[in-house]
Amino acid sequence: MSYNTFGHMFRVTTWGESHGPAIGATVDGCPPNVPVTPEMLQVWLDMRKPGTGKNVTQRKEPDAVKILSGVFEGKTTGTPIQLLIENTDQRSKDYGDIVEKFRPGHADISYWMKYGIRDYRGGGRSSARETASRVAAGGIAREAIKLLAPDLKITGYMVQMGEKHIDRSTFDWDAIDQNPFWVPSFEAAKEWETYLDGIRKSQNSVGAVIEVTARNVPAGLGAPVYAKLDTDLAAAMMSINAVKGVEIGEGMAAATLMGTENADEIRMGPDGPIFSDNHAGGILGGISTGQDVVVRFAVKPTSSITTPRKTITKTGEETDIITKGRHDPCVGIRAVPVGEAMMACVILDHILMHRGQQGENQGHIG
Repeated sequence: MSYNTFGHMFRVTTWGESHGPAIGATVDGCPPNVPVTPEMLQVWLDMRKPGTGKNVTQRKEPDAVKILSGVFEGKTTGTPIQLLIENTDQRSKDYGDIVEKFRPGHADISYWMKYGIRDYRGGGRSSARETASRVAAGGIAREAIKLLAPDLKITGYMVQMGEKHIDRSTFDWDAIDQNPFWVPSFEAAKEWETYLDGIRKSQNSVGAVIEVTARNVPAGLGAPVYAKLDTDLAAAMMSINAVKGVEIGEGMAAATLMGTENADEIRMGPDGPIFSDNHAGGILGGISTGQDVVVRFAVKPTSSITTPRKTITKTGEETDIITKGRHDPCVGIRAVPVGEAMMACVILDHILMHRGQQGENQGHIG
């Protein structure tokens, strides 16, 4: 299988399987002299790791990251950084009943049709376990961004779980880190807890929508055609396991607006242009405007559930399947730090490309 690398200048290659001995990432293109330690990266991995509560999979993985190369005396050297995360709590026997069966809604069947071989133990490369590698790489990107764009802040949060939506009028940034759903509302967190508890007890799962906002993004990141900032963001988010849709700014809702509503009017402020709104999500023509960059992505319900489902075997026989094991009733919860990591990787990549081509912005206003 090829195509395990993303990025232009800041390039990340992930490797490993859900039930293999380890997973990890090779990060190439990180600038030198960026302070990086395992403890710095562990902060972000702890946000994503399994087994932290009843609302996520009960697989107990410490997700302890090791840095094998590219860092000397606590700083990056500019050479490839090798990250390793050992798998310590695999229960491959849980998947013994699906060796010959395909899980509906899962990549089992498409992998088999393409390659003629699949790792049925947790899904191999298609498992959400792979995203731990991305989060570790994203931790490195965050540290580099601190040096190059110190005011830039990336925050992810859940705006929808199944039929439950947040009320934007009660949006509270301070609530995000204080509930298990990363939802920007204390009231919604209580309601969603009861909602998900019922879904989990009914042996079912539910999808979610995650929004990731990057604040204080410098204007000028991105290129007009094949390296648009929103193109790369959409591809990065779409590459996350279980993601089925991505929006930038107003997204699909832009189709319901009139031109007078969608076009953000511009006035001159004391420090530069001021926009009346942000329907564009901080990106126009593939290039950042200096506004908040806003991305949303939809995560489908976890396909591995214990409710019986109809399927077929590799020999074409019709049968039923129950997926044993430990799975997320809403995988969108742990997708929040993954979305943040992908945003960090893409933005750093574009900062480096911008510096390489332009050095600094050429068009001055006022």
